[in-house]
Amino acid sequence: MSYAAVIRPVIDRVHVSIRNAVRPAIRELYAQRGLTPGLEIDVYAALLDHPVPEAALAARMVYWPFDPDAAEAPGLVERVDGYWHLTEAGREVVVEADRAFAAAAERLWSYRPSPSMPGLAAVEAVLPLVQRLLEAGQAHGGPVFKALTPVWEPPGSSPSALLNLRLEALRHHRADAHRAAWGAAGLTVEEIQALEPGPVREAIEAETNRLDAPIYEALDADERLVLLGGLGALADGLTDR
Repeated sequence: MSYAAVIRPVIDRVHVSIRNAVRPAIRELYAQRGLTPGLEIDVYAALLDHPVPEAALAARMVYWPFDPDAAEAPGLVERVDGYWHLTEAGREVVVEADRAFAAAAERLWSYRPSPSMPGLAAVEAVLPLVQRLLEAGQAHGGPVFKALTPVWEPPGSSPSALLNLRLEALRHHRADAHRAAWGAAGLTVEEIQALEPGPVREAIEAETNRLDAPIYEALDADERLVLLGGLGALADGLTDR
């Protein structure tokens, strides 16, 4: 099994755990303004840094119903000359949302129910490695990855805050690889979503791993182990329920 295949569920677990931990705070933040979270919360780290091309954002949203006019209606984002921008109100909301994400990451990853768990030391170990992956991805990443990087990193951010932002960006490299894989297989988005386990699904996953793998060549074998072990050791707060 390739390293890209092994690291994928580890990164996804960290991503899901942060989203799960911060969800109540984000809903409350929006509810105080009479709003519900929209596309701006999914790509806020990129939008705080630079405008995002419409085509790239549409590709990012391909798995969900997406109406650009409806996305603009709350007044948090707007399209100008083919690019998505945050409005002043949108910037205010997502900057506050970023603080909630940072607090959730710090709270979650500092938890050490066992002395063998590294806690925030793991965050500090993997943070520069993820940054190198993002830099390497500029050479061969797909259109969404390139459109959504670099990400906004406010001065004075904690390592936990930065790792959350960088891991979110890294996930777009594999997402581009997956879209390319099922597109090359001649499938539509409806067909890939409905595809059952079997030879076709296995072939698409193998091609996704092949396309995703080059980014990890930026790390040597020891560094890949540090990344895998460090992310794997982070507390996730997830339980069976």
